[in-house]
Amino acid sequence: QLHLRESGGGLVQPGESLNLSCTSSAGLSLESYSLGWFRQAPGKEREGVSCIDVENGRTNYADSVKGRFIISRDNAENTFYLRMKSLNIEDTAVYYCAAGTYCAGEITVSVQWGQGSQVTVSS
Repeated sequence: QLHLRESGGGLVQPGESLNLSCTSSAGLSLESYSLGWFRQAPGKEREGVSCIDVENGRTNYADSVKGRFIISRDNAENTFYLRMKSLNIEDTAVYYCAAGTYCAGEITVSVQWGQGSQVTVSS
């Protein structure tokens, strides 16, 4: 198991930015995986935010975050990231990093999850 772990969550005000990162706490390589991020707000369903495909490098974003969030990976550092800009209150959620076989709109097939990191956007 990869034992994914997120870093960078916290409290920000609307309009501000926040960066999340994810790595394998077990020290296993992420190079062969499609990678992505999900989020879940209280009382709501878990939703895919963004992912990057391991085979072709294509990225996908939920409509709600297009133009504001950017996903990237750094294989040399064995880390991947989610840069979030222009955050609003509706972005408040627990954010989960994930690794799997495919980025088909969201990470799918043999998905492994991080524990989650709270992002709170509040005025």
